Amino acid sequence: MKLDQEIFNVLLSAGAKGLKVEKIARHVYNSCNSIFTPLNYRDVHSYVTQYLTRCAKDPHSLIEKGKGYGVYHVNFDSKAVQQLMLNFSSSVLENSNEEEDKADNSTPQSLFDENMF
Repeated sequence: MKLDQEIFNVLLSAGAKGLKVEKIARHVYNSCNSIFTPLNYRDVHSYVTQYLTRCAKDPHSLIEKGKGYGVYHVNFDSKAVQQLMLNFSSSVLENSNEEEDKADNSTPQSLFDENMF
């Protein structure tokens, strides 16, 4: 589901400290709400709360409960999260290497090149 992905993206951008449920629900609501798919904030908040509590109970989950009341963060000890981070970082490196190769191979052409006449 799109909401699940948004929850994970919000927690990933929050880092190791994590965020409270209210902030996560607000970010998810703002990113998923649009003119064509209007959402009710209470429905989003209840879904986020249920999803986070369900995921936090599983020790091998991507999400775990943080320190404090209602705080959740990404479980960086999980092998699945480590694999996602490796896949993401390797794809970024490949894209940057491809862009560098394209920049090196292309030579700028002058508008007033003598070979054109």
